Amino acid sequence: MAKILVVEDDLDLCSRVVEWLSFEQHTVEAVHDGREGSERLKFYSYELVILDWDLPNVPGIEICKRFRATGGLTPVLMLTGKSEIAEKEQGLDAGADDYLTKPFHMRELSARLRALLRRPTNVSDNILKVRKFSLDTVTKKFTSDGVEIVLSPKEFALMQFFMRHPDEVFSQDALLEKVWSSESDASVFSVYTAVKTLRKKIATADEKQVLTTVHGLGYRLESR
Repeated sequence: MAKILVVEDDLDLCSRVVEWLSFEQHTVEAVHDGREGSERLKFYSYELVILDWDLPNVPGIEICKRFRATGGLTPVLMLTGKSEIAEKEQGLDAGADDYLTKPFHMRELSARLRALLRRPTNVSDNILKVRKFSLDTVTKKFTSDGVEIVLSPKEFALMQFFMRHPDEVFSQDALLEKVWSSESDASVFSVYTAVKTLRKKIATADEKQVLTTVHGLGYRLESR
């Protein structure tokens, strides 16, 4: 699961993309205007951006340029009807990480997103592994020592985020921003509750807690 921003002015296509990605249990936000898309990237954090080339007010390629110029590192997948090599080159040079030409199959979109979301240090194919835990981003299966643990969609998204960033400390506000939709009415208490229930599910009697609290700072998934 990932928190994804979709910026696409074709309402029908955007709706189908959002529905498909939501079915795959991603947290998806969608806007239909270039200026609004640029604003979202200024004030909110995402794990991946799907960006149309031709947008009202601010073109997608310009949004990408501005985002990279201000230090934005989030992977960007550019959607466009442009298929010429020179145009693709222009998009990639602007800072896009990948390029998908319309029309496209949703399964290809998913495959490209999985590739962009991979982290070489702790990902093999579609599997995240930290200590005894394994999380399959395709089948949505989470196991501990090979035994499946059933997580709610939000718990799964939270665990996936921690496993992508082992040993890093995240405050409740940071987790709220990175895992929950900015359009939801969730609060830091929602984060506290989700971490608490997740911690109970992954805890074992013979091992110290792996999802730890760093006093005054937040939470951390211990990789060792």
